[in-house]
Parts: sequence; C-alpha cells; structure tokens
Amino acid sequence: MVLDLMIIGLAITLEPVAFILILGAQRGIRKGLAFLLGWMACLVAVIAAVVLITGGKPPEPHTAPSTAALVVKALLGALLIWVGLRQRRRMGRPRKQPGWMARLDHMSPWAAAGLGVFLQPWTLVAAGAATVVQAKLSTAGDWLALVFFCLLATSSFLVMELYAVVAPVAAAARLERVHKWIDTHQDQAIVVGALVVGAWLLGKSIYLIVS
Repeated sequence: MVLDLMIIGLAITLEPVAFILILGAQRGIRKGLAFLLGWMACLVAVIAAVVLITGGKPPEPHTAPSTAALVVKALLGALLIWVGLRQRRRMGRPRKQPGWMARLDHMSPWAAAGLGVFLQPWTLVAAGAATVVQAKLSTAGDWLALVFFCLLATSSFLVMELYAVVAPVAAAARLERVHKWIDTHQDQAIVVGALVVGAWLLGKSIYLIVS
C-alpha cells in the first residue's frame, strides 16, 4: 500500500500549473491558500470516506470486494495509459485556455477553494482511494502512511505557498520561470507520467488478481 500511495501522491503533486497561475494573480497568496485548503480538504474527505466505509479492515484476498477493488485500479491504470497515448498524439497542437484562467484576478477566495476541488486529478485520486480500500489500518504507521500520502499529494503547493509568503518578489520571478518551463514540457510530462503510473497500476493489479 505504501509504495502505491507514494507513487500516486507524487503524480498528483506534480500538477502545479493552476496553483502557479493563482499565486501570480492579484492577492495571489490569499487565493493560493484558499486553493490549497480546498485541495487538501477534498483529498482528506475522499480518503476519510473510504476509511469509514471499510473500517480500516481490507477485504479478504480473492473475495468479490477485494477483486472488485483490484479491477477498479486496473481500469484506472488502463485509463491513464489511454490518456498518455492520446496526449502523445496531440503533442504540438494548440491548447484551448480554460475559462477560469481569464478570471483569476477577479476570483474570490471561495472560488479559488472551489477550483482546488474541481481541478483534482480525479483518476489519480480514485486510484488512491482504491488503494486505501486494501489498507489494513492496525498500527500508527498505517495511519501515518495515509497522512503522508495527503501531504505528499499537496507538497508542491505547500512549498510554493510558503515561498510566496516568505519571499514574494523572488517567488514571483522563480514561479514565472517554472511556469514557462512547464508550459514547454507539459505534454511530455503528461505522457510519461500517465504511462508510467498507468502501467504500474494496471500491471500490479492484474498480477494480484491472477496470483
């Protein structure tokens, strides 16, 4: 479980474009904090809901619930592979700008918090939830693994928010350079990330189903 959650959490946190744009808007630090809280609250709510449903006790191996969780992870892995292959075919094409980007300067903190929920990479979040279904939460270390997953999935936003608070001028210049680099390499990052994480989820799930 821990390795799966680390891989998924790392993939989630490496999608900072929206947060960089929000930090660069008027009153960006305040809006960035709202986005961060909305993002974290949504992620924690999903994990908490899964834990409440399972009671921290995973289904027995090779039972219908256990197999169903693995099938869901396999399907999510296949979906990520499809996303990666589709993005590879679209590399170099102009991207349409989402409507919310034009309203960043006039966006309220509540709207920024809503974006933190709306812009979750839901395929990866669902994969994390399916992994938690199989988690046996019997020790403090197991619970710490869930906390670490939520922090890892939010870590890039936390670092950028703190940087913007401590050194706003330097942070603005640095984040602008990061944004330009991401904008140039975003397609390649999506392709590699989706294919690697998708192959891991699909391959491991199939192995556990047949073994």
